[in-house]
Amino acid sequence: MRVLIADKLPDAFRTQLQESGAVVNVDAGLKDDALTSAIIEHKPDVIVVRSTKVQAPQIQAGANLQLIVRAGAGVNTIDLDTASARGVFVSNCPGMNAVAVAELTFGHILNADRRISDGVAELRAGQWNKGVYSKGAAGLKGRTLGLIGTGSIAQEVAKRALAFDMEVVATSPSFTPAKAQAMGVRFAEGGVDVARQADILTVHCNLSPSTKGLIGRAILEALRPGAIFVNTTRGPVVDEEALLWAVQERGLRAGLDVFCNEPSAKSGPWTHPLLEQSSVYGTHHIGASTDQAQQAVADEALRVILEWQRSGDAPNCVNLCTVTPATHLLVVRHQDKVGVLANVLVLLRENEINVQQMENIVFSGAKAALARIQLDAPVSSDALAALQSSDAVYDAQLVALS
Repeated sequence: MRVLIADKLPDAFRTQLQESGAVVNVDAGLKDDALTSAIIEHKPDVIVVRSTKVQAPQIQAGANLQLIVRAGAGVNTIDLDTASARGVFVSNCPGMNAVAVAELTFGHILNADRRISDGVAELRAGQWNKGVYSKGAAGLKGRTLGLIGTGSIAQEVAKRALAFDMEVVATSPSFTPAKAQAMGVRFAEGGVDVARQADILTVHCNLSPSTKGLIGRAILEALRPGAIFVNTTRGPVVDEEALLWAVQERGLRAGLDVFCNEPSAKSGPWTHPLLEQSSVYGTHHIGASTDQAQQAVADEALRVILEWQRSGDAPNCVNLCTVTPATHLLVVRHQDKVGVLANVLVLLRENEINVQQMENIVFSGAKAALARIQLDAPVSSDALAALQSSDAVYDAQLVALS
């Protein structure tokens, strides 16, 4: 197994892969054409990335590529359509950085309420302004935190909010009153409903076509004047023009770890209209950047790779078909010997029937097996009879899938 690590991960991750017998190449600076060249040169079976984009040119250059592991939760930096078209697994490491992101979320909440970073900046500049910073903080106890998204990060944020004696109200497409009760929070019907109830609103959902611009004017208008808004997910989840309006016209305070059109360089000049506002506090997309989180992500990425190497199945795979075009299931109970399944597949090919999914279950003693083959068309009665008449086939049945 050949593995290309195209981002910075703990050294132990590389060492453990090598101990498993993998040939590992590491270059955290690879991207775009350089990544394509490295894939052509090293011919990896597996690519591991954090923030590095893996797009169509890189995937198409990987003649041996079978698995892409995103050492993080989101997979918006990977071309899933091209990977799927070429039969390449794409797996992520969900939930491993949830605590780190939740901690930064609460850091932003506390900072927006108490203006901690402003006070630190003035003290460093030699200014003592206790009169300014001892006013205007509402405090958190008894206030309502609204969550848009109820995944692992949101759940960790909710735990911390409850520890601060806050009320919590939440919503997501899959959220239900029963789930809200189990989580110890209130259920809301949607984003606007959450915002109407919230003193502080945080968003925790993956970036997708359905969530791009999700936090728009309707939700921001529903927040009360002077409310706090925090985004530690992805910049494009928020309509930044609408947020700028809400900050300027309705006095919202915001803590933002992510932005639209973030720079690709690790350092250098960069400006943003939101950061020109005194009530907006930004950080450098560092939500998952704690040693604890990075080690947890690396451990999960290692588990994914080793399980795939052992079984051929990729844990946490995000690009498998949930509903196939299969219309029929062919069930063949047969002798477990060479050539039996090959003959079944030849028959299907001759009848121009495509296999969508297939499993072959072997019984104790390895003398008999059961093949379950999902097909995109029915087998003819003559073909089914031919299967049933084979000496190596005990039975063959065709079932229509609903």
